[in-house]
Amino acid sequence: MSDDKTSPWPQWPVHPFALAQQATDYWIDACQRSVLFMDVLRQRGDERNHRDEQPAPHVLSFEFETILDGRHLERPVNYGLLYILPPDGIAPDPHKRPFIVFDPRAGHGPGIGGMKQDSEIGVVLKAGHPCYFVGFLPQPVPGQTIEDVCRAEAQFIARVAALHPHADGKPALIGNCQAGWQIMMTSALNPDLVGPLVLAGAPLSYWAGVRGKNPLRYLGGVLGGTWMTALAGDLGNGIFDGAQLVANFEKMNPSNTLWAKNYNVYSKIDTEAGRFLEFEKWWGNPVLLNAGEMQYIADSLFVGNRLSDAALIDSNGHRIDLRNIKSPIVVFCSWGDDITPPQQALGWVLDLYEDDAALAAGGQTIIYSMHQSIGHLGIFVSASVANKEHEEFTAAMDMIDIMPPGLYEAVFLDKDEEMLQAEIAAGDMAGGDFVMRFERRGLDALRALGGNDAEDERRFAAVARVSEINTGLYRTYASPVVKAMVTEASAEQQRESHPLRLRYRMFSSKNPLLDGIPAMAAKVRAERRPVAPDNVFMQMQETMSRQIVDALDRYRDLRDQATENIFLGVYGSPLLQALVGLRTDGGRPRRIGRDIAREAALNAHRAAAAMKTAEGGVTEAIIRGLLYIYRSPEMSAADERAFATIRQLRLRTSDDKELSVTHFKTILREQYLMLQVDEEAAMHDLPLLLPASAEARAAALAIVRQVAGATGTLTGDGAVRLERVVAAFEARAPKLAVAGKRGKA
Repeated sequence: MSDDKTSPWPQWPVHPFALAQQATDYWIDACQRSVLFMDVLRQRGDERNHRDEQPAPHVLSFEFETILDGRHLERPVNYGLLYILPPDGIAPDPHKRPFIVFDPRAGHGPGIGGMKQDSEIGVVLKAGHPCYFVGFLPQPVPGQTIEDVCRAEAQFIARVAALHPHADGKPALIGNCQAGWQIMMTSALNPDLVGPLVLAGAPLSYWAGVRGKNPLRYLGGVLGGTWMTALAGDLGNGIFDGAQLVANFEKMNPSNTLWAKNYNVYSKIDTEAGRFLEFEKWWGNPVLLNAGEMQYIADSLFVGNRLSDAALIDSNGHRIDLRNIKSPIVVFCSWGDDITPPQQALGWVLDLYEDDAALAAGGQTIIYSMHQSIGHLGIFVSASVANKEHEEFTAAMDMIDIMPPGLYEAVFLDKDEEMLQAEIAAGDMAGGDFVMRFERRGLDALRALGGNDAEDERRFAAVARVSEINTGLYRTYASPVVKAMVTEASAEQQRESHPLRLRYRMFSSKNPLLDGIPAMAAKVRAERRPVAPDNVFMQMQETMSRQIVDALDRYRDLRDQATENIFLGVYGSPLLQALVGLRTDGGRPRRIGRDIAREAALNAHRAAAAMKTAEGGVTEAIIRGLLYIYRSPEMSAADERAFATIRQLRLRTSDDKELSVTHFKTILREQYLMLQVDEEAAMHDLPLLLPASAEARAAALAIVRQVAGATGTLTGDGAVRLERVVAAFEARAPKLAVAGKRGKA
């Protein structure tokens, strides 16, 4: 027996008979686990074969009805709009804004946004909102393009809005991964159509990242650009196989793909089989894309990075500029996400705006939240994430919709005893187990996440130009030859022989070698003898597994480092950069395109706002006063308690109707813009909005005090600003006040 206390290997039992007994127990357990594991793989393969025969496979755990079939649109697509039928005991409120969940078409089939009851869809339904889902079929409509899909999504959103004419707010959109950048494109082209956007693990700045991490962004450069995407489309006879995208994801983490995922099921076969089979239902059914769709994605986004440059133009000549989006944008990402790291989820903000003033002047509200550890898929499927982040985003959506322009970080605070007692006294102002707090941030907070320097940007720009050259050469000289050799039969055979599909088919009932496995598994379950955790041979198994994982992780790290070194060396070459024309630019390798019409409209809107500081009534006065207070540098955060207080106070319009979220947002944006353009003029004219009655002014001031103090007593500059507002409200209203424009609180 070894005396080395640092050895990773377990210590042997002293008595030889004890060792023999442990060996026997382990042998029986290992054989039983092997049979059960083979049966789990068989069930997985059978499930995949069954789903492959279905015309519209999905993994939604909710019942639904089809509202719009995209195949019947003027520009047909394989997408569809579904209404999620509420489970028993849940009745959506027709006055609450509807939500639409968009699932990613990035190799896998639809349904991950509603695969569990505790999911994005489940959270929306539990909150009482009508919920819709946009999914897709496994086969694309011939000739459909990404632009066609965006056009169809706009029609889906318009239909949902029409179905809920009394809803307080435009439809809120949740876009997972690939669906996130797609709804951003749709919203940029239709800014008046959509409500708040939630982007969950969605990449928008494809070059962004930090050295030593995020190796997937180097793939286009190492492959010489997107010519291989064109080759794959030609070999598929005009179809790109989504299994290749899934394979790329799997290659990122070989220890999990080749060992850990299956070993976890094998070693915990009595508890992990169900979870494994549930996930594999989604993972094992890759969908197809038109070759043109995938080429557009690879050229314009992954390698070209043209979305965050405002460099994409649709077929009607409209610029796809994310700065055109008027609705708030919520970006949910994670440090544990190796597919969409925070830099790729948020880098587009730095691409489009030079400073904080430009972001605020553009009227855009961006809220971000960064989970510390959850992986890419956990953002969509983790019950803990659904019951915290997604639940809070959903509950606070009306507040998010009225947030003033700027950059904010969403912070989730556990409710303490003081908060709970305050809620009881106020009638549960915020609800849930957390309070969502929006803390004001500057663009420097995003820069601090890390990213590319100018030389790195030049390297990626060189990749984009090399890609154009190589793809052009392939299209001109090789593509005609490949297309002449490919038939539909050969393309189908190639897809069916992909390793992703083969591994499911081999371990299924279609393999006659597995015919006896179900009966053997039933017998094993009846006679199951799991080994004790302290069995020395079981401990040896665990040690060997860890060593295999460590070896594969070391291989991955060496591979990724070599990939990065090759990328940096090849595309950092001054000669290569000069050959593709980069060194002649003499400046930044990327330039964001200006939209003169957009800038003119913004300037005209700001000028018009500066002329309206004396217009409005008591509701406008209350909102202007609160915004003035919250513009204090010390008032760097607001949480849902303040918004809940406003909603409870039931502010009203000038015609004595309850103020809707949409109307509230309009007033708030106007008042914020006035303060931004000329704060002194706006505050000087504030008394003009108030009624002559001292009693009415006192009632309005009480609202300001209550909302401003909803999260605690004001101090410092915030308290000074409150006193100025108090003085304005207590002043006698001038006789020039226009009575017809006054409202009531």
